[in-house]
Amino acid sequence: MKGTLYIVATPIGNLEDITLRALKVLKEADLIAAEDTRHTLKLLNHFGIKKRLVSYWSEREKLKAQEITVKLGEGLSVALVSDAGTPGIQDPGGELIRRAIEAGIEVVAIPGPSASIAALTISGLETSEFTFIGFLPPKKGERTKKLKELALEERTLIFYEAPHRLTDTLSDMNDEFQDRKAALVKELTKMHEDVIRGSLRDILEELENKKIAGEYVIVVEGRPKRTQTPPVDEAVAEVKALMKKGIGRKEAVKTVAKSYGLSKKDLYARSLE
Repeated sequence: MKGTLYIVATPIGNLEDITLRALKVLKEADLIAAEDTRHTLKLLNHFGIKKRLVSYWSEREKLKAQEITVKLGEGLSVALVSDAGTPGIQDPGGELIRRAIEAGIEVVAIPGPSASIAALTISGLETSEFTFIGFLPPKKGERTKKLKELALEERTLIFYEAPHRLTDTLSDMNDEFQDRKAALVKELTKMHEDVIRGSLRDILEELENKKIAGEYVIVVEGRPKRTQTPPVDEAVAEVKALMKKGIGRKEAVKTVAKSYGLSKKDLYARSLE
């Protein structure tokens, strides 16, 4: 009989946020697969759990995923954890989950803390529709290109960012998103948790007087939705504006046509005039 792979969400800061179900699974699993065994050991010691650990971090993930899948096939139950939050969401773990599914192993979610959702709920921005982006490319050119692609997105956007790139990323966002409302959430559930709300420009100005350190989530409002279908001329102007920013005509037309509810073929023809 095959074992079960449990995807266990762990605290993103405050250890009291772990669920009773997560503790039960960690205690009863035959093996715990951890992103970093040293980090997970602190969590286990806090709750008095003694269990065999195996690391699957970085370059070792593919190799370890194969080894762990074999153990699952032999009937062992495995609890998969990352350093914080849910495995596979901007964290390692996806490789093992895919291999387990392909091998016919039962995969069970043990939900819990999520930095992205926690930040969204306290941002004050629209929560009915949102899209999680995670970390943007570290290089400015690639990051700017990605932000250009997201400029027409009407849903609330959620990003993660490292402290050493924070001001550069916020500045690029301000350039591409035209000073939209946003929330910068620092060190969620930890001692130095902090939230800055306002326009992207306001946030940048406030950061000038703050120490930048820790883990950050950036929540940005989506492009304001239109109440009526705008004129084609406006859509054509937007296509040309995107092209000036380096986006190809075909891709620009596709993006704008979807946003405006227009025919791609007609808008492409109009953009050539």
